[in-house]
Amino acid sequence: MTSRVLPLRRPNGLRVLDAFCCSGGMAMGFHLAGFEVVGVDIEPQPDYPFTFHQGDAIDFIARHGADFDLIHGSPPCQAWTPLNAYNHKTYPELIGPARDAMRATGRPYVIENVEAARPELREPIRLCGPTFGLRMFRHRLFETSFPVTEPAHPGHRAICTRNGYLPTPERPFMTITGGRHSKAWQRAAAEAMGTPWITTIRGVCEAIPPAYAHWIATQYLALEGRAAA
Repeated sequence: MTSRVLPLRRPNGLRVLDAFCCSGGMAMGFHLAGFEVVGVDIEPQPDYPFTFHQGDAIDFIARHGADFDLIHGSPPCQAWTPLNAYNHKTYPELIGPARDAMRATGRPYVIENVEAARPELREPIRLCGPTFGLRMFRHRLFETSFPVTEPAHPGHRAICTRNGYLPTPERPFMTITGGRHSKAWQRAAAEAMGTPWITTIRGVCEAIPPAYAHWIATQYLALEGRAAA
């Protein structure tokens, strides 16, 4: 199974701060659209493919966000995921604080999160895998401080494998969520997501397909009159 390959565009001279960056799925989409990318995360991210700073993301935005042309953030989603109805843990709710920090910089921003976090987001658009030719379903919401068009959302007609199983001709789509998976599953999931550099199960399960960021980045560039060739 091979994911659609995004074209690498010429550098556009813009810098994006990738906050709460994890393993760099969104980062790669911005890179392929021509941005210079810098990531920050509270945890070490050995798979991150670009310049990386370990530290508190909101603090980093407050101190350095104004040095960038665009800020992206993926605050932790566990507080809103359905699984939290079962584990009853307390997780930080950082969408609001992240937005406040981003807005204080005066820079345009993007905030990504799961569908269950919709009440916390302001007029988000929804993106999903089949829209971009990916053989996996992954709804993610994006709040942006600039206009972004939501693309058509194909119906979920393809059959997914059960979580932890490899795709088959009869079930060509993958279910990509956490669990005790094999290395073969991890590699297949990374390929389905378009993130082949990610080497861990947690990394690929938390990743956002680069195609999502690429879609948003190219619309931002068009608004700025910097559409890449």
